[in-house]
Amino acid sequence: MFGKKIPLAWLQIKREKTRLAVALAGIAFADILMFMQLGFRDSLYYSNVRFHNSLNGEIVLIHSKSSALLSMQRFSQRRLYKARNLKAVEAVYPIYLDYTNWKNPINGIPRNLLVIGINPQNQILNLPGLQENLKKTNLPNVVLYDRSSRQEYGPIAAKFEQGNLVTAEVRRRLMKVGGLFKLGASFGADGNLITSDVNFLRIFNNRQRGLIDIGLIKLKPGADAKLVARQLKKYLSKFKDVKVLTKQEYIDFERNFWASSTAIGFIFTLGTIMGFIVGTVIVYQILYTEVADHLVEYATLKAIGYTQKYLLVVILQEALILALLGYIPGVIFSLFLYESAKTATLLPVFMSLSRALMVLILTIIMCFVSGSIAVRKLRYADPADIF
Repeated sequence: MFGKKIPLAWLQIKREKTRLAVALAGIAFADILMFMQLGFRDSLYYSNVRFHNSLNGEIVLIHSKSSALLSMQRFSQRRLYKARNLKAVEAVYPIYLDYTNWKNPINGIPRNLLVIGINPQNQILNLPGLQENLKKTNLPNVVLYDRSSRQEYGPIAAKFEQGNLVTAEVRRRLMKVGGLFKLGASFGADGNLITSDVNFLRIFNNRQRGLIDIGLIKLKPGADAKLVARQLKKYLSKFKDVKVLTKQEYIDFERNFWASSTAIGFIFTLGTIMGFIVGTVIVYQILYTEVADHLVEYATLKAIGYTQKYLLVVILQEALILALLGYIPGVIFSLFLYESAKTATLLPVFMSLSRALMVLILTIIMCFVSGSIAVRKLRYADPADIF
């Protein structure tokens, strides 16, 4: 399709170098818009399920009215312990979650973070730095601090690594930082603490022991998580306050909340669509002007027997060349912006191969749509009228 006709399209494009530069800048700008919107959207989904991915278990129990980590409802841990009656279950772990204020020890400004309470004897979460420090939370008023929390909480990690005693007020209780782990900020929480279930209930003294937020179930080696989950649903069917999910279903549950139940996912998707539309308009203007400036030449080609289909192929070749050339600076500049956004927000904004290919395909479609619209001007171009 593109064999011997490509030189004509390339000669047409490079003839006006200023116009070519403007076209490439416009396409790159549209690509950057799409890359940034998709990057932030995916970082939203990824950051908000890092906790879920870290769970060292195959099945999760949550309250049936829980909608996301941001709004967990509590249920009795007796529901969780009933799961031990199934032969495939190896162990069960209750998890407490809640949000509260952490008062920056430097300037005293409070800021919300997520506090996770677990039994220090159990390996519940697979997080860097957690296991070697978790036993320290057996001591009263000792917490582990997420080294990836935002700087607004204070230079906690830096001071701790320097060997300084680090304390901060958490819910009007002075807590000592006993170690560091790494989880990362999310759209739901800018910082995280992990402590023992005993210390958790000391911090949240209005919470009742035994009313948990998440029940984690570890299965015996070789057990089928989906099969056991179905059995557990049937076994707990008389209790209407719990929902049984496999770990992957729990991850999808959280992801779907942010994608469909909040405005953020919609906004990022809308931003991607707007970037596509902006790019389409820019490329259309460039190609339309190109067609208008060479209308005589195109009319001549029609007069000597070239068909409308041939002219469409030439314009689409131009569109493809513009798409590929404009994509290169777009992806390079987006990589720079991703790194800047990651440094500024501590969110996992990164380039993925699937997103790079997706934007490339969208760019080619964008340029092809523009070319198809622009070439319509030639359909009614009568050589006799032009000459």
